[in-house]
Amino acid sequence: MTREEIVSIINTVFAESFEIEPERLVPEANIFLDLGLDSLDTVDLVVAIQKRFAVQIRDDERVRAIRTLADVYAFIETIQKEKGA
Repeated sequence: MTREEIVSIINTVFAESFEIEPERLVPEANIFLDLGLDSLDTVDLVVAIQKRFAVQIRDDERVRAIRTLADVYAFIETIQKEKGA
């Protein structure tokens, strides 16, 4: 899966799950401050990403470091590479 595909899927998750306008979904957007997600929303986000990418990330400690959309993209890209290895 390419980075562009990952970005597209994640942006779709944000737009559909949290009703965020696509123009606000830029890599530097802070998930909490700019996009308005809270701790309950992050649970929904993890579930949606797990379903879309067929990965298990709930217990992955690296999730705690995610702050921006770019962090989400990079994290999923890393998970995909590990999954393929």
